[in-house]
Amino acid sequence: MEHSSQRTIRVFIASPFFNKDQVDRIYRLEQALKRNPYVADVFSARYHQFEQLTFGSMEWRKATFHNDLKFLRRADVMVVILDFEGSNVDSGTAFEVGYGYAMQKPIILINEKVPIINLMMAESLHAYLTRVEDIAFYDFLRMPAKPYTGKVI
Repeated sequence: MEHSSQRTIRVFIASPFFNKDQVDRIYRLEQALKRNPYVADVFSARYHQFEQLTFGSMEWRKATFHNDLKFLRRADVMVVILDFEGSNVDSGTAFEVGYGYAMQKPIILINEKVPIINLMMAESLHAYLTRVEDIAFYDFLRMPAKPYTGKVI
């Protein structure tokens, strides 16, 4: 049966965006997802920060937390950029991956930086990519699995 190339997939991006390199990777990911013929909608938290609210306030925290989870629940797939803060994966990204995995969302993990990844990240993913730009060609309808086969910590 032939699959339609109609844009139907909703993607949730999980990634830190605390510095210039992280924002650059997310930007490249957003652009690559726009080129993917199957992607209809992308949620990138960096555009949903409730700037009308005071950053860090209880109102901002609740709005941001619940909005992220709402869009994660409605997504068909998660695309995660693995990035480390010191020697640890960003805690917000790790939380989102765990939440998505518990909801049985396919997780595509992109790792451009580190040769070894955490066991929990390695075993939760559906597909492992090493270049952000490769997501432009990923077949979100057939969802080919590509396990991580490297070393874990």
